[in-house]
Amino acid sequence: MDSTSIEKACRFCPRCGKEAEVEEQGRVPFRCTQCGFANFFGPVAAVGGLVTNEQGELLLVRRAREPEKGKWGLPGGFVDRNESIEEALSREVLEETNLCVSEASYLTSFPNLYDYAGAVSPVIDLFYLCQVVDQAVIQLADGELDSFLWVKPTQKHLSEMAFPSNRRAIEKWLSGA
Repeated sequence: MDSTSIEKACRFCPRCGKEAEVEEQGRVPFRCTQCGFANFFGPVAAVGGLVTNEQGELLLVRRAREPEKGKWGLPGGFVDRNESIEEALSREVLEETNLCVSEASYLTSFPNLYDYAGAVSPVIDLFYLCQVVDQAVIQLADGELDSFLWVKPTQKHLSEMAFPSNRRAIEKWLSGA
């Protein structure tokens, strides 16, 4: 199955059900010619935690499923409805690694494209520097992650990242910016 943008995958108006025209360029990629409804297909929010240990090493986790199975990333995931960014960060780090975030400070954000089952959606990834309660209790989410490393990231690690946004966040952290 070939991947397609979420705008092209959603061809019918959610208000009236008529097949909609997709604008290839411009701010409004979905506009219904029947009722005038417009969908901006704005980015979905996601979080990533840059968790470090006492030696200044960064926690990387390896993806056990698509997209980008077998590549490295940062603990994180999508923000749920009615959840703050901070709540999502704590929940995702806990779900994926069993680590409890005790402190988090905003680092940066980068746009990302997420290919899920052939539909590519825009995402805005927000990255935080994280302190955790006890680094010795790491237990990876079964079926989601299959390995972890504490590393001082090198170019080799950066080249094996699942998502460019994760790589860029690590590069920003390494630069001290």
